[in-house]
Amino acid sequence: MDNGLFTRLIASELHLPEQGVGNTLKLLEEGCTIPFISRYRKERTGGLDEVQITAISERAERLAEIAKRKETIVKTIAEQGKMTPELEKRIDGCWEMTTLEDIYLPYKPKRRTRAQVAREQGLEPLATLLMMQRETSPERAAQRFVREGLTVADCLKGAQDIIAEQVSEDERSRQQIRAAFRREAFIESKVVKGKKDSDEAQKYSDYFDWEEPLKRCSSHRLLAMRRGADEGILRLHLTIDDDDAVDRLQRHYVRGTGACQRLVAEAVEDGYKRLLLPSIETEFMAQGKERADEEAIRVFAENLRQLLLSAPLGQKRVMGIDPGFRTGCKVVCLDAQGKLLHHEAIFPHPPVNHRMQATVHVKQMVKDYRIEAIAIGNGTASRETKEFIDEAMKCPTPNAQAPASNTQPAIPKIFVVSEDGASVYSASKVARDEFPDEDVTVRGAVSIGRRLMDPLAELVKIDPKSIGVGQYQHDVDQTKLKHSLDQTVESCVNLVGVNLNTASQHLLTYVSGLGPVLAKNIVEYRSANGAFTSRSQLKKVPRLGAAAYQQCAGFLRIPGATNPLDNSAVHPESYHVVEQMAKDQGCTVADLIKNKERREEIDVKRYVTADTGLPTLNDIMKELEKPGRDPREQIEEFEFDHSVQSIDDLQEGMVLPGIVTNITNFGAFVDIGVHQDGLVHVSQMADRFVSDPTQVVKLHQHVMVRVMTVDMRRQRISLSMKKVHSS
Repeated sequence: MDNGLFTRLIASELHLPEQGVGNTLKLLEEGCTIPFISRYRKERTGGLDEVQITAISERAERLAEIAKRKETIVKTIAEQGKMTPELEKRIDGCWEMTTLEDIYLPYKPKRRTRAQVAREQGLEPLATLLMMQRETSPERAAQRFVREGLTVADCLKGAQDIIAEQVSEDERSRQQIRAAFRREAFIESKVVKGKKDSDEAQKYSDYFDWEEPLKRCSSHRLLAMRRGADEGILRLHLTIDDDDAVDRLQRHYVRGTGACQRLVAEAVEDGYKRLLLPSIETEFMAQGKERADEEAIRVFAENLRQLLLSAPLGQKRVMGIDPGFRTGCKVVCLDAQGKLLHHEAIFPHPPVNHRMQATVHVKQMVKDYRIEAIAIGNGTASRETKEFIDEAMKCPTPNAQAPASNTQPAIPKIFVVSEDGASVYSASKVARDEFPDEDVTVRGAVSIGRRLMDPLAELVKIDPKSIGVGQYQHDVDQTKLKHSLDQTVESCVNLVGVNLNTASQHLLTYVSGLGPVLAKNIVEYRSANGAFTSRSQLKKVPRLGAAAYQQCAGFLRIPGATNPLDNSAVHPESYHVVEQMAKDQGCTVADLIKNKERREEIDVKRYVTADTGLPTLNDIMKELEKPGRDPREQIEEFEFDHSVQSIDDLQEGMVLPGIVTNITNFGAFVDIGVHQDGLVHVSQMADRFVSDPTQVVKLHQHVMVRVMTVDMRRQRISLSMKKVHSS
């Protein structure tokens, strides 16, 4: 990798300082992770954030791909004996893949085309004569190329085939048609004959006869149309004004009038319709798909970030309930660390209807396991189970004696938790390893309970595509999606920090510098030697060397450690700075953390060195103020409207409370408690223009919405947040 050239190219493209870009590339090359660079190497990067560093990393990877492609192209052209100094210079200076492929196209090995056959018949000189457009009689010129099996007409047709291919492979021709596509291309969607009235086609009814400018086609509409096409319901096509495009090309290639000019004009039109148009249409379809993928992945990643950073309840004793009707509700009791203490099934709903027995059992479990909060999954029977638990908690226990004092035990707080992906987790290897002796229903209930305690620690165990916060996640480029989502998980895990003594192997995998092997080694070391008491003990973990320690140490927390800095985001490489500060203040590090007045007396500029600058020192001071602080918000309780139980209860104009369950670039989906989320279109989110729904709402936000329309056939609910007070 040419760091100097890549630095200049990336700095120019991203409008970032060359020094910061160059140092970032060096750090990435040294194996540093993006969270580590953004958090602990601000002096070297000039304070670049995670988004900027990620962009630098991705652009460097793209440039490396182009560089590799150039090597193949140069080698192929050289082997053909067609490389010239000018051509090599053009290739060397090109860093845009489309242009590079245009340069290469005339030399690219291809299947046996009509033009190739004509060349093999020795007709290329005739094509050159025709293109010069000086011959008064093309037939007389073609007579010289007639041989056995070839007539004059055959020779002229072969020469036209060569011209058509030359036109289609010419850079200027391709750029001209690309410009037309960028300017005026329309995307058309038509329903396949005979599919219009089928039930599976109804979700695509908006696109049965649809047309719009390609440049204005949003990512979600393009992906929806492509999915319809993939399912054989729709046909997609890109169109431009063909007559105008042909006319422009002919004006470029045809000079004057005459027999030669007529043949060239015909060849140009053939080259456009048969070769150039399909090629550019395919290219623009692919580019449109790539842009749509990028947008869908961006929205998905942002939703995932918000979900992973959802407010945690914290270390409380929790009851997790996976609701159900016929099969009952699976109930688990967890201790404050999420360990499974007890599980059983209750049947408060029809058809069994053992409501009183279920009430007694729930109250007994709350008492026996000192339950502080109850998490109920939001799937089937969720509303009914929430109402049952509300009643059960208020109901006096049958045959219970009066309390000895007036002090009543605290009623656990009740929360409804998204159970998307819980079934995926319960059948996964991770769940089987955690609970080898329990069935999938118990594992699912445990996941629901743990999600309330710490969404991040639990959700990292599940494939992000199964957590229910994406749209079209199965239609986009799966490699790019996985890369983006893995980066998002890694970013969230390292932003929050991880308790070294309670973190699961799966959670540790995402810590900067670690991975499956080192995470497994840490858990095994912890099991064999007991809880870690200091970060430095990590160096004793097998295969965890100095480089991995440097990358991971700052993101791992040890509550109650001898050195209080081990439970903070201060990196061990900076401990000596804090120790010097404490020494200068005549106190211990612990005193410095506790005493705000002492910290305010510190002049951080005194501690600037060649290795430690003001960005790091300012970060240290913020961390000393609240060591190991959790950046996530506080969790809130929520209640649906009790008068609305199903979609049949909805009426236009109703104002209802809801929870944002998913955000797309065209709006937000809101759960209003009727087992079918409603859509607040982006145009209905505020009394002003909204370009990005994330500017107005966030995942799991509690909102008030107004029912606009209810489409019973398609089970679609349209909602509005305009002039409705939201929490």
